[in-house]
Amino acid sequence: MPRNPILAFGALLLAALLGAATFALLQPLLPGSDRARTEAIVRDYVLSHPEILPEAMQKLQEREVGKAVAANRSGIETPFAGAFAGNPQGDVTLVAYMDYACGYCRASLPAIEKLLADDPKVRIVYRELPILSPGSRTAAEWALAAAEQGKFRPFHVALYAEQDLGEDAIARAAARAGLDVARARAAIRSPAIAQEITRNMQQAGQLGVTGTPTWVVGDQMLSGAIGYEGLSAAVAKARAGA
Repeated sequence: MPRNPILAFGALLLAALLGAATFALLQPLLPGSDRARTEAIVRDYVLSHPEILPEAMQKLQEREVGKAVAANRSGIETPFAGAFAGNPQGDVTLVAYMDYACGYCRASLPAIEKLLADDPKVRIVYRELPILSPGSRTAAEWALAAAEQGKFRPFHVALYAEQDLGEDAIARAAARAGLDVARARAAIRSPAIAQEITRNMQQAGQLGVTGTPTWVVGDQMLSGAIGYEGLSAAVAKARAGA
């Protein structure tokens, strides 16, 4: 994955802050001013309360993620063909960046199912992010081919139920989902699926995604297997416009 631009920006901000603090140390040697006194007070406070630096960095990251999501919302929330679940006209869209080689993604499936069962207004958009293994890419291509046939969810569930991403596992998942295999193979060779995966990788880089699963809902981005409570709370927050 590309280097996280948000964290890089945060590191630069921290370096600037430390530089400002050093400059503030020199201010007493110069003619007094309100600015000098203010900088000294700020420096002393930061040194006495270093815990504010991680908090500030977290706030900065959240703000930058919110800006990145807002700038790319349509591309993030618009599903590829049938790669979605829940209410097509849902008032909140939860975007799931997933990899079929990801155990945490597999562990998140029950939470997604419960959210869909409990919340008739939510829409889940699945974005393929094959970053963990060579087999991840092949699995993502087959999932997108299934989406073109309107059978994404059956294939998605069937493949996660397999123990690996080998050819036999994919064939079994395709059979369980009822895929037209010849049509799927043709779709995989088409530019559309390659372009979709490239877009997902680019989006993930812009958002600073570092692993799977990653969730985007409203202006929030959350990482890891956060469970049903975490997902439902994020959806509620987005619904409230918080």
